[in-house]
Amino acid sequence: MLDAGFDTLIAMAKRIAPTAPAKKKLTKLSSPKAKKGVVASAEMPKLPVKAPRVPKGKAQILSSKKAYQGKVFSVFTEKVREPNGVEAIRDVVRHSGSVVVLAVDESTNPADPLVVIERQFRHAADQYLLELPAGRVEPGEKTLAAAKRELIEETGYRAKKWTKLVRYYASPGFVAEWMEIYLATGIVAGTAQPEDDEKIEVRLLPLSELVRMCAAGEIHDGKTIIGALSYAQRLRDLSGK
Repeated sequence: MLDAGFDTLIAMAKRIAPTAPAKKKLTKLSSPKAKKGVVASAEMPKLPVKAPRVPKGKAQILSSKKAYQGKVFSVFTEKVREPNGVEAIRDVVRHSGSVVVLAVDESTNPADPLVVIERQFRHAADQYLLELPAGRVEPGEKTLAAAKRELIEETGYRAKKWTKLVRYYASPGFVAEWMEIYLATGIVAGTAQPEDDEKIEVRLLPLSELVRMCAAGEIHDGKTIIGALSYAQRLRDLSGK
């Protein structure tokens, strides 16, 4: 079942992949300023191409002004000098980071375990979304402690084993928030303790169905797509397929 979901995803990727353009004849630049022997082409250079050297280090903050302070994030306008020498004005959303929990029940079918999924209304998206349990890491809180807390609060489930799956930035162009996904196994059902403004419907979906929904564009939440596909690939690697 899981392989079928991955095959669907791969087939879709092949369908939307651009076809290679027909080779075009190289023509000399017509500009009078063009150097002798220089040619122009719409083709990409032939591989292998030496990767450019990437500067290391962090940006130097030349000035910083808080533009907004909200309940869970703040916004700063900063003048920075980046490691590559670029000086720019950047608007940055500062956030303490979030945890995501991919909680699975392997008891019935280890090859295609059930995944704990939430359905809730998201005002910013103006729609109901299917998501993995997630929440903000409080200042000074350990990520594992935050993951355990969020899973209990939102779903009532507890887990016997916890494993870090992946950490990523959802929108690093202007949002400093990182999200760390934990795999939780050996889950036991309990009573949820949601916040007053949280109305969450908890479901269990086979991993193969969740992967299929991701491939079909039926899941619109990024952390859920990343978590589901990362875990599915992990299972494939472990099985040797």
